Amino acid sequence: MPAPQTHYFEVEMALGGFGKQFTDVKMPVWAPGSYLVREFAKNVESFSAQAGAAPLRTEKVSKNTWRIYHPGAKDFTVRYKVYAFELSVRTSFIDAAHGYVNGTSVFMYPDGEVKMPSTLTVQPAPGWSQISTSLKPAGGTFTYKSSSYDELADSPIEIGNQKVLSFEANGTPHTVAMFGNVQYDEARLLRDMKKICEEAHRVVGQNPLDRYVFIIHNIDRGTGGLEHLFSTTLSVSRTAYSSEAGWKGFLGLVAHEYFHLWNVKRIRPVALGPFNYDQENYTRMLWVSEGGTEYFSNLIVQRAGFLTPDAYLADLSNGIGRVENTPGNKLQSAAESSFDAWIKYYRPNENSANTGISYYDKGEVIGAVLDLMVINATNGEKHLDDVMRYLYAQYYQKLGRGFTDAEYQDAVAKIAGRRFDEFFRNNVYGTQTLDYNTALGYAGLKLTSTPVTTDATLGANVSTTGGKYTVTSVGREGSAWQGGLSVGDELLALNGTRLTDDPNKALVGAPAGAQVTLLVSRDGQLKEVTFPLVASTAQRFRIEHLPNPTEQQQRVLSKWLPVTK
Repeated sequence: MPAPQTHYFEVEMALGGFGKQFTDVKMPVWAPGSYLVREFAKNVESFSAQAGAAPLRTEKVSKNTWRIYHPGAKDFTVRYKVYAFELSVRTSFIDAAHGYVNGTSVFMYPDGEVKMPSTLTVQPAPGWSQISTSLKPAGGTFTYKSSSYDELADSPIEIGNQKVLSFEANGTPHTVAMFGNVQYDEARLLRDMKKICEEAHRVVGQNPLDRYVFIIHNIDRGTGGLEHLFSTTLSVSRTAYSSEAGWKGFLGLVAHEYFHLWNVKRIRPVALGPFNYDQENYTRMLWVSEGGTEYFSNLIVQRAGFLTPDAYLADLSNGIGRVENTPGNKLQSAAESSFDAWIKYYRPNENSANTGISYYDKGEVIGAVLDLMVINATNGEKHLDDVMRYLYAQYYQKLGRGFTDAEYQDAVAKIAGRRFDEFFRNNVYGTQTLDYNTALGYAGLKLTSTPVTTDATLGANVSTTGGKYTVTSVGREGSAWQGGLSVGDELLALNGTRLTDDPNKALVGAPAGAQVTLLVSRDGQLKEVTFPLVASTAQRFRIEHLPNPTEQQQRVLSKWLPVTK
């Protein structure tokens, strides 16, 4: 990285022992953990190869494959540059301040040789002295080793002058690499992260680690996290550390990505490893891998003492609201949402909420309901933690593979002592509304709902950017949907009066059935649209305690949400 301000990594790959006429090298099209084909090869340039001092003929034979002709030469060197200027946890980035390498977007591999070990040497830009990665040192300055391409690709690297902190959890050293100018309480950060990590370990009860690295990018607006085999990268808003809500959000992100070191990296559906880096890797189980991780991460935060049980229930109520107030929840199942992640979740449009549901949100509430069902079926003796422990022991440790959809259901049945096939058929693979109150009732709780508003609404979101009032989304079956407003319509007047604000504000208090007339500009032409307003169907949910819970209900509740000191 001789000129980091130009946003280029320069890569040299020395290959040895390839006794063929030609060798193909590939760059992945996606980053495991982020289910979208991102076409990383688009950022590659200046590809060349040579044997000793002699240049070799190369040609590109597919979108992400380069062929090197090396007759008579078993050893040769490949060189290329990668443009890296997208600072997210899924991509690579370099500028004058720091460099970040997410392996699949920088490193190539010889076709068919992902099991080949490698040695990596990093040459930091002038003035940079810190490298943070979970790769193990190999001797020499900034030199590391990986047992396979999978490990190399799954070990991100932060390069620069980041602050490096450390703590120990469950006997394992943990490193925290903090990039960005940000104010935070260092002692509190390490103390609370340690609590989260130790609580996460208790879920499965097995420690697969000998080291772990948190790479934290503190930026203006954080974008989330991405899990790796022995590390994670977190993108955090710089303001997160300055409020209690922001702090708990940060701890929730830490818990989510850290718990992935079990759920996904080791306890995984069969499709999620070994990876096919050339194309989509389909699974219907992201509601477990991601939604289930979100469920457990929130439990971990509660169990670690950062949320009271009632505060956790309030957060879960909001999660139920996100699911039940999304129209697409009635059309797309959690399993379908998982399978279609490659074409839908990371490519949302203005109609996404009408046609689909997030496997994160739906998976979290499915996890809560299923957990209560397991706890109740076992009289408070077992819970979903035991399912995770069984999956870890059976499939990761014993069989060394992922589990199928059916094997996950079998695991739940083994722990619960009974099958829940109808639940999976109707609520996971179907779109039937979850029976929240039966499940919550096991714990002496109930779910109540009230309308968010009793007023009629426009049923459309409107942007007010630049003094224009433009429709950005239309809710299924709402007033605008039925009345014929379209995304992109510029709203000029309401009931004969020129608009000077978002029409949603002007319609507050309007009764259902009231007629409205909007003057719109559509494709540069004026059009008048008249339609009746309909009432909003959005509900606000709240989980409440039932009076006089039974001993069984108290047992279930204490197993589900233990009171921490």
